[in-house]
Amino acid sequence: MSESGHTWRKVFMALPVEADRVRSWTAGHVAHEDAPLVANELFVAVLGNRPESIEMTISTAGPRMRITATGQAPLPILQVHGPGALVIKGLSRSSGITTCVCGLWAQLTAPEATHE
Repeated sequence: MSESGHTWRKVFMALPVEADRVRSWTAGHVAHEDAPLVANELFVAVLGNRPESIEMTISTAGPRMRITATGQAPLPILQVHGPGALVIKGLSRSSGITTCVCGLWAQLTAPEATHE
């Protein structure tokens, strides 16, 4: 059985005040309660590298969703393993660095529906 999904992308200015817009944008596209916080932590981690802009991507497939934040330059180790990494790892099923090493991603799974 194939899984359907969606992808949304938005480029944000690389400014701390944009973090609120990132959280709102994320919450507007996916209903997962942890997604806005995970998106925020990904955004802030990439923001620490001082890019010109940050592209946020949300991709869904079945019960899975992947949130990615990407800048323009390779991330230093502090942005990859900094304090936000603990939050990201604690709230996501898996996480990592993008293949271009300019961004970070986290995968979440929608909670299973309970049947009564």
